[in-house]
Amino acid sequence: MIDQRFGELAAQVNLLNIYKARKIVYQKLNRTLLVSYPSFSELIGTEIFIKHENHNPTGSFKVRGAVNYMYHVPPDIRKSGIVVATKGNHGLAVAWAAREQGILCNVVVPENNNPQINRAIQAEGAQLIEKGDDFYEAQNYCEELAENAGFFYLRQGNEPEILNGLGTMALEIFEDLPGVDVILMPVGGGSGCASLALVAKAINPDVKIVAVQAEEAPAFYLSWKEGKRVITDRAETFADGLAARGVFEVPYLILKDRVDEVVLVSEDEIKNGVNLSLTLTHNLAEPAGAVALAAALKIKDRLKGKKVVAVMTGGNINCDQLVEVVESQCKGS
Repeated sequence: MIDQRFGELAAQVNLLNIYKARKIVYQKLNRTLLVSYPSFSELIGTEIFIKHENHNPTGSFKVRGAVNYMYHVPPDIRKSGIVVATKGNHGLAVAWAAREQGILCNVVVPENNNPQINRAIQAEGAQLIEKGDDFYEAQNYCEELAENAGFFYLRQGNEPEILNGLGTMALEIFEDLPGVDVILMPVGGGSGCASLALVAKAINPDVKIVAVQAEEAPAFYLSWKEGKRVITDRAETFADGLAARGVFEVPYLILKDRVDEVVLVSEDEIKNGVNLSLTLTHNLAEPAGAVALAAALKIKDRLKGKKVVAVMTGGNINCDQLVEVVESQCKGS
């Protein structure tokens, strides 16, 4: 049973607040492109569009939520500063938005985190702290810092203003393609898909929302099947942006009755998704950002005759991952 307070937080994520967030988000960010690539549409066998969240300043959709949250930060948090746990895109987005607002930002990453991401976070002026073996140990250290140093611990998945900011992505999809039938969206912690699903179902309840997860990190799939929030023992996948052992409480409450299908993709399919992005859209997508493309290929028979949007959530692929993708595709060719 999810605590009642999460239900109260979920109620603050709504279409009105997402419309309010749009004005705030567009003070700092531009709309992202929705593009149809003929070669990819031909492969899938229907008209499919890519929503290019990888074109945002930090290379992912998460900066939308960070910008909206930082605008609403109360004076006491502005004074104390914040701390966040991340393996990549969330911390980078918060660091970027905090710098824009002049707020002290501390970012805790696991030890042996991607050094390219670490440098990018530091370049945004954040204090980088390496602690713990994985994301969950980094989270625990954030709680210690919040208690002992007085920083505000920003938990990405359960902050309504983050989700309201993320929802602006979905508004753009419907403005550019009002007749969309199916939207494919990756799910890790669930905040992006929850915001998108809320907007989509409010505008057109007939739009089909397809959540995409890695086979090796299927927490939301299991939650959706069992009708209760499931936490798995492990989540280890090439798509590290999806390596969550569970969706956050607020996104789960929003998603559980709004997702129509969950598609699981294998590690090889994820790598092929990155390759599809590179070869057919000329974009570098990170593994988590490419899974919607991989899922579209996997279920293409069910997409025929539909107008489809696949969200490319991010482009922060590291060199080792890119080399692995290229090598795997060369071996498979």
